[in-house]
Amino acid sequence: MTVSKFRHVFGKPATKEHSYDGVPITRSVHDNHYCSANPCFIAVVTECAGGGSFLVLSIHHTGRVDPQHPRVCGHSSRVLDVKWNPFDDHCIASCSEDCTVKIWDIPVCGVQQNLTQARKTLIGHSRRVGLIEWHPTAENLLLSSAYDYKVLLWDVSQEGAVLRYPVRVVLMPIHHRYPSETLLLSVSFNRDGSRLAVTSKDRRVRVLDPRTGRILQVSSSKSHKASKVLYIGGLKMLLSTGSSPWNHRQIVLWDPDDLSEPLYEEDLDGSAGVLFPFYDPDTHMLYLAGKGDGNIRYYELSAEKPYISFLTEHRSLLPQKGLGVMPKRGLDVSACEVFRFYRLISVKDLVEPLSMIVPRKESGIFQEDLYPMTAGNQAAMTAQEWLSGINRSPVLMSLKPGTRVANPYPETPADKGLTRQLSWFQMGPAVGTVPRADLDFMEEAFLKEQLAYQDAKYPREVSDLSGWQPDETQVPLWTYCCTPHCCEPAERPPPTTESEVRIAQLELDIKNTRNNMRATF
Repeated sequence: MTVSKFRHVFGKPATKEHSYDGVPITRSVHDNHYCSANPCFIAVVTECAGGGSFLVLSIHHTGRVDPQHPRVCGHSSRVLDVKWNPFDDHCIASCSEDCTVKIWDIPVCGVQQNLTQARKTLIGHSRRVGLIEWHPTAENLLLSSAYDYKVLLWDVSQEGAVLRYPVRVVLMPIHHRYPSETLLLSVSFNRDGSRLAVTSKDRRVRVLDPRTGRILQVSSSKSHKASKVLYIGGLKMLLSTGSSPWNHRQIVLWDPDDLSEPLYEEDLDGSAGVLFPFYDPDTHMLYLAGKGDGNIRYYELSAEKPYISFLTEHRSLLPQKGLGVMPKRGLDVSACEVFRFYRLISVKDLVEPLSMIVPRKESGIFQEDLYPMTAGNQAAMTAQEWLSGINRSPVLMSLKPGTRVANPYPETPADKGLTRQLSWFQMGPAVGTVPRADLDFMEEAFLKEQLAYQDAKYPREVSDLSGWQPDETQVPLWTYCCTPHCCEPAERPPPTTESEVRIAQLELDIKNTRNNMRATF
């Protein structure tokens, strides 16, 4: 028998100084992750009185989090989940009990004041939206599932701040009948996004064509009640977690082309928490983390029987309410880190990074066998190309520092222009390396974007105080001399009208109150 090179993998939790302390984690009872991470930011759904909000922190903003830290708080009811766009580290989607899905643009410098104006609001559901998932290869495609028994597919690149019509209706009630198979508990795309695996209220596993909604396979096993499902990329298998008829937690492997009988079944324990599965296709490692558990189990999967072999587990005395996962491109390859969780520990108001480390004698150098080519942050195609029937595998990248792999798929002129603008604003080219005409074009595009953001967020009519709030989320535009979420208020002339005097007095009261609150912490 071949000895696994991952048999000694161990979990290394971050110290409190390198964790995120003082985060008021949501008390929602939904079986979601409540956390999403990328190499720039971490987002955590938080508890708040009235409305719904989530916190976006810089990935390096560790330590004690200010209780008054600005949040993304545009939903009118509790936020149920958040997901970062896999191809844009500054774009995040959120779903809520207010029946909407919102797309947010996070500034490069992070959230500096409460963000209430979303870039897009998707209005297509009539009940709370419980699940969202980005397409793995096509840009701007977002799947949403709600308690109105509808599963919708959206193209968030469409024009307009409010989108009412999805590009595809994957599932919906027929003739006022609400079948349990359309109320989803979890979703998972395969590697190229051509198939969608789901678990439903009837606790069965189904494989769908996401373009048409046609059900291709349905599990018929009566010995397994499925809760979560996950495509096992590269091995042509599905994995589901759930419970047995004796209420023991189970993991089951399936052939996605034949769900009549499972390939493998294993009972784990008698705990009641939902098992969240996470799979790393580069190392073929499976991680199982239970809601309310303190441990995380690791397995290694293979294409031959017995398909799955237990490696070890990480144990902690603190239970996790949810977990976020860092994409592979955000890992520390010099420390032989192959996976990273962000554990939400609600009893301590703590978000704890947990790194999975492969011990090596020569740490600090790039280990070729641990980091093969992996899915990167470039989309393989546009939403319209995918909707027309094209399937493409993810664009791969190398994790070796200094290595760049060309995109094998042709880029559109719009993509090239966007890449050029982003690279200039984020990387900062040296003087003289960019033609003056391109600089003028980029500067003009940047200013237009900022003005459009300000016009959408800040009212021009100072006399209209109907939507004014004492949390500085809708401060009039004239109080700022540049981008409002990045800079401090500028000097302004003294108030002249009665409304301006009232606004100035309220602003002063708010400032004094906040100073007093900060002094008490």
